[in-house]
Amino acid sequence: MSVDDSLKFLLSECMREHSGNYAAQAVLTEFPTVRDLMNASEEEMRLVKGIGPVKAKQLSAIVRFAKYAYGNHEAKVTIGSPQDAYKFMRSKLEHLQVEEFHVIGLNTKNTVVFENTISIGSLNSSIVTPRETFQMLIRRHCAGAIVAHNHPSGEPKPSDEDISLTEALSESGKILGIPILDHVIIGRGKYYSFKEQGLI
Repeated sequence: MSVDDSLKFLLSECMREHSGNYAAQAVLTEFPTVRDLMNASEEEMRLVKGIGPVKAKQLSAIVRFAKYAYGNHEAKVTIGSPQDAYKFMRSKLEHLQVEEFHVIGLNTKNTVVFENTISIGSLNSSIVTPRETFQMLIRRHCAGAIVAHNHPSGEPKPSDEDISLTEALSESGKILGIPILDHVIIGRGKYYSFKEQGLI
């Protein structure tokens, strides 16, 4: 069974469709990749031929559950390297079509205390301030933090704004006693770590 056939089969099972897979095929024609499907809204799903309000709501709930399940492992994760941070954030950010900026709060053993979305932006930018970034870190008594965001273009090379923001957050962290241990930019199958590059 090919990847496409497997995905069609899974969609058919989710929609409890067992004769012909017509609705599943229609969904995959409109949203041909997992990335496309993960970004599809309930309203967009309703526009697919053969997908009514009930099936659209069902599919939307499945997508939300998948996103939640990917992100619900914070208490068990210890981040000891930039690659660990990339693996932790990849499923949350790689598929997105707009920029999101997240903060990961860590305890003294670098175990994740929480992970939270700070800002949702446009295709190539998001608005972030030190105040928003450190608010939850202070409240949850974190010992350190990692920040991460995605580049929807797929290329993780930092912009001048990314570099300036990292410097500002790093300085704020030193003042507050909550160091920013890394800033990881998620691209398509690759990442950029400020720590690895010696910029933090």
